[in-house]
Amino acid sequence: MLKEIDLINSPAELRNSFRNNELTRPTSGLAPGFVQANLAILPRKNAFDFLLFCQRNPKPCPLIEVLEPGEIEAKLTAPGSDVRNDVPLYRVYKNGVLEEEIKSLENIWEKDFVTFMLGCSFSFEAALQNNGIRLPHFEKGTNVSMYITNIETASAGEFSGPMVVSMRSIPQEKVVRAVQVTSRFPSVHGSPIHVGSPEAIGISDISKPDFGDSTEINEGEVPVFWACGVTPQSVAMSSKPEIMITHAPGYMFITDKKDEEYSVL
Repeated sequence: MLKEIDLINSPAELRNSFRNNELTRPTSGLAPGFVQANLAILPRKNAFDFLLFCQRNPKPCPLIEVLEPGEIEAKLTAPGSDVRNDVPLYRVYKNGVLEEEIKSLENIWEKDFVTFMLGCSFSFEAALQNNGIRLPHFEKGTNVSMYITNIETASAGEFSGPMVVSMRSIPQEKVVRAVQVTSRFPSVHGSPIHVGSPEAIGISDISKPDFGDSTEINEGEVPVFWACGVTPQSVAMSSKPEIMITHAPGYMFITDKKDEEYSVL
């Protein structure tokens, strides 16, 4: 068993700890500076429509890597990995209903499953911290707040549904800097899609996120919203594919790629 998370320095070590059930927690704050990824796993018959969905919705679903049918190793971003075991917690949706949360996919894996790895906003949190923007959930190891919005995605084939956003409470005087910092990372959601006024994007009670933990908004802070890679889970509930496997919100796949490799500036 791991005694100190801080002793784990590399993404490979973290993936191994997840694989061996030595650590189960949200991955915000782990392996700072490395790209984290959302997962969506579908049968091959659904893969083209979902690929098209991602291409039409690059903000919430920026593609990092797509694996061949049945392939379990993310060869481009995490050589030696096993996508069936290297996420702390998975979700299994069947016909739009969340059936279970599990720590391994080995018992349900099929040879025609296609894995999509999508950019995650956890990847730019180290850059925000480096620019003097504190993120309490990052520091505490809790989960970011995520909400289903009234913003519709662009449909593709059988896939459609509302966008999910993640929210961070940012001091008002640092909002512009947060926009500048995150806009450098379009492959991991990039700049915010909305600032302030949660009701304008369909969030009636910001204290009650649809996914993740509640975030305290202190005086002088502004809620800032980024497109979120949990969107495929909202789409699964709306579109009801026979099966879609995802990460549990906030429990990401950690790659070997550095954030700066995906910076455009």
